[in-house]
Amino acid sequence: MALGATLPLQGVTVVGIEQAVAAPFATRQLADLGARVIKIERPDAGDFARAYDNTARGVSSHFVWLNRSKESITLDLKQPAAQDILHRLLQRADVFVQNLAPGAAERLGVGAATLRTADPRLIVCNITGYGSTGPYASRKAYDLLVQSEVGVVSITGTEDTPSRVGISIADIAAGMYAYSGVLTALLARERTGEGATIDVSLFDALGEWMGFPMYQTLYGGASLPRSGPNHASIAPYGPFTAAGGGQVFLAVQNAREWTRFCGEVLQRPEMAEDHRYRTVELRMRNRAELHTAIDRVCERLSLDEIIRRLEAAEIAYSRMNTVAEFIKHPQLTSRDRWTEIDSEGGPLRALKPPAVMEGVEPVMGAVPALGQHTEAILDELGFDRETIAAWRKEKVI
Repeated sequence: MALGATLPLQGVTVVGIEQAVAAPFATRQLADLGARVIKIERPDAGDFARAYDNTARGVSSHFVWLNRSKESITLDLKQPAAQDILHRLLQRADVFVQNLAPGAAERLGVGAATLRTADPRLIVCNITGYGSTGPYASRKAYDLLVQSEVGVVSITGTEDTPSRVGISIADIAAGMYAYSGVLTALLARERTGEGATIDVSLFDALGEWMGFPMYQTLYGGASLPRSGPNHASIAPYGPFTAAGGGQVFLAVQNAREWTRFCGEVLQRPEMAEDHRYRTVELRMRNRAELHTAIDRVCERLSLDEIIRRLEAAEIAYSRMNTVAEFIKHPQLTSRDRWTEIDSEGGPLRALKPPAVMEGVEPVMGAVPALGQHTEAILDELGFDRETIAAWRKEKVI
């Protein structure tokens, strides 16, 4: 970024009563772009994601991922003095993000209606499990439970074993919709001068991602079958094993690719017009036979030879990398996607944000220790040292 240039969200202050994944993921995106994010945590243990593990130089891997570039202040929001501090912070804020239990914000006096009556320019983003109304409003909503409720688990895994997606997609989906919602509200405020109230639930966010299987079920009359590593409605699309045991994942998307795949990769051009395989529908209907025919070719070839043929035929493919292999991926190193951030445990590697904006370097600041910025923020709000010391003794902070 050029000397003197400002970050896109420089000057925007975000206050977050946040924990776990969804809300911290949303506010971290804002921090990456230059927003000041003040994270409110409990004095005793803070965001409970801090205790998920201690693998990143003594710090939780979840917490490192979700909380760089933020300031941490500890407040016991059950105490009136802490509630007063929270209100003072919100008077200076542009955005308030919270993922408390439904009704908790209102009990603290920081419900959206109350806050926006006092400050119509404020943007309030509420993140819940199932929404603030309806029969599921009060239910706890952990990622696996939401994946199960919206049907993700029912279509993921093998024929015999329904499975959770291996990352927290319900939380991530909600966090991204909260992030984009806040950005939209900030843009609208520039035009109208008015803030907004945004409600995002994990259930609705992941439900949106279920659009394809939802329409398949609504109008096709049946749910998608679990297909393991294979595609539920396209074939061949999945893993095949070479001589020596190496695996390649390949994807044949259309008729032209199917013809090239048969002629140049399998070197069996007659398969392209075989009555069992001519169309995607036929290939799906006869997928077991199709895979057997492909396996017979692949098991005689080395992985390198299969890849050479796939590249020559311009058929999409990939290797199945482990996470360790992904970390060493040449696509990351060649494009300078790695950087370093600081933490209480020492320097840590981190991937830069995926949206690359010309002329903008993301913040990539330190992961805060619990309550690291408490005294500095209270001093900024005008509280004297004696008051701060008393609050610490009384465990207000």
